[in-house]
Amino acid sequence: MDVWFDMAVFASAFATLFVIIDPPGCAPIFATLTQGTSKAHQRTMAFKAVGVASVILIGFAFVGEWLFGKLGISLDALRIAGGVMLFIIGLNMVFEKRTEKREDRAEDLLEDIEDPEDISVFPMGIPMIAGPGTMASLLLMMGDQNDRSGEIAVMTALIAVLLITLVSFLLAAPLLRLMGKTFTNVLTRVLGVLLATLASQFVLDGIQGALF
Repeated sequence: MDVWFDMAVFASAFATLFVIIDPPGCAPIFATLTQGTSKAHQRTMAFKAVGVASVILIGFAFVGEWLFGKLGISLDALRIAGGVMLFIIGLNMVFEKRTEKREDRAEDLLEDIEDPEDISVFPMGIPMIAGPGTMASLLLMMGDQNDRSGEIAVMTALIAVLLITLVSFLLAAPLLRLMGKTFTNVLTRVLGVLLATLASQFVLDGIQGALF
């Protein structure tokens, strides 16, 4: 077992990625962004968001350092860009811009139900799951491995966390519906504030890293 799989590396990588991706924290956000859509759409968004993030993260783990070097892009720039995008989503949640938009298009309600908004790529796939913190951590962990067993352990940890994220997305919407509209509205605003705060921290970390 130790020849091809390093359990110590797996445990460390799993703990790190679980904290950064934070499946329990992402799940309520996913539920609020897909609120009012069909169960089929929610399942599709869950699988698609995790699938998109998986392709990005696995690819980034192996070619990210080379790609960033070729493009002259720093991880700090990635942190700032991700933070700005996430901050916009947080503001929309706090001030219910998404709700206002749907009310203004009340006459097109049937069309909205048949073709609801796709939130799988942005913001759930990127930057909520495949965010700058996750990408940076993968680069560092993969770079620290001296053999194939360590790399396999890191990739296995990533896949395990992504599967947990998928399960949390699939279970979040039914639980949120049971909690009622009032609780959902309050939770949406609280999560919006938390998202904006997290986004600000991304930007601050990017600026600090770029200047110091």
